[in-house]
Amino acid sequence: MAELGLMRAADVLLRNGANLNFEDPVTYYTALHIAVLRNQPDMVELLVRHGADINRRDRIHESSPLDLASEEPERLPCLRRLLELGADVNAADKHGKTALLHALASSDGVQVHNTDNIRLLLEGGADVKATTKDGDTVFTCIIFLLGETVGGDKDEVRLINRFCLQVTQLLLAHGADPSECPAHESLTYICLKSFRLHLPLLRFLLESGAAYNCSLHGAGCWSGFHLVFERLCAPLGCAEEESCGELLRKAETVLDLMVTNSPKLRLPASFDIHPVGSLAGQVQALHASLRQLERHPPPLKHLCRVSIRLHLQPWPVDTKVKALPLPDRLKWYLLSAHSGAGEDDS
Repeated sequence: MAELGLMRAADVLLRNGANLNFEDPVTYYTALHIAVLRNQPDMVELLVRHGADINRRDRIHESSPLDLASEEPERLPCLRRLLELGADVNAADKHGKTALLHALASSDGVQVHNTDNIRLLLEGGADVKATTKDGDTVFTCIIFLLGETVGGDKDEVRLINRFCLQVTQLLLAHGADPSECPAHESLTYICLKSFRLHLPLLRFLLESGAAYNCSLHGAGCWSGFHLVFERLCAPLGCAEEESCGELLRKAETVLDLMVTNSPKLRLPASFDIHPVGSLAGQVQALHASLRQLERHPPPLKHLCRVSIRLHLQPWPVDTKVKALPLPDRLKWYLLSAHSGAGEDDS
């Protein structure tokens, strides 16, 4: 009855002593689990009203009804109903996996877009700092999907990039920190390391206030400046469709974003470079200009620029700057020197 959503029949059975805790002998799911899997929100409510354990986990997969509801976009009505009925949004299985982590892990960005499920969980109080016993965080899925875009189908890459941006916007809006340790779980680190591929997402992170150094330990742990110059100083095996000049342009965009969103430049203690190839002179000049900025106190106009940009966060800052009732000359100063760069790179 739960599977078919036959409310009257189920109500008669429940009033006559039907066992709410009966487990399917094959799946070990209860009637409540089955109702969620078949997306029967009214049946879910009926079962809970009759005393079904809303947070019960099955014995095989350790999945709660909320976990199952979070894993498919079609189950959004059940997810909403479970939250309204008081399901524990931050309950975790024996591996430390919450419903939010289930929703993220079940998304592939192409066929399965759990954006609405993720939004609903976050609005319901899901903890963005949830971490499994294996160290997976809310950014693990996004980092994995970004890796899948390398050499992938163009249309699929576009869909994945769009999904990753949308979910990252949601996570940051609810307090997630993309710049924490360890580096392999830091979305900002991954985007900085591959800025050529992930510039639009990196632009969003930096314009939303994400730290360009490790937010826990500072530049001594990892630094965006070091990562960008590490790529510029490596032997430039540029892709056929992208010139070395294009790589330099993207690097300048990232460096400028870090500078224009920072009151005081924080370069790593050890920041020596050894550029090679045709771009060596330009890379050396970029490095020297940053060193000079670091050695001198920032001018008042720079501090004002940073302060105004910070007050205009979150992303997109440039759009908000252009809407300000200010002279065009002042608007151009407030904008990043490379505004709009990389917008079409997704």
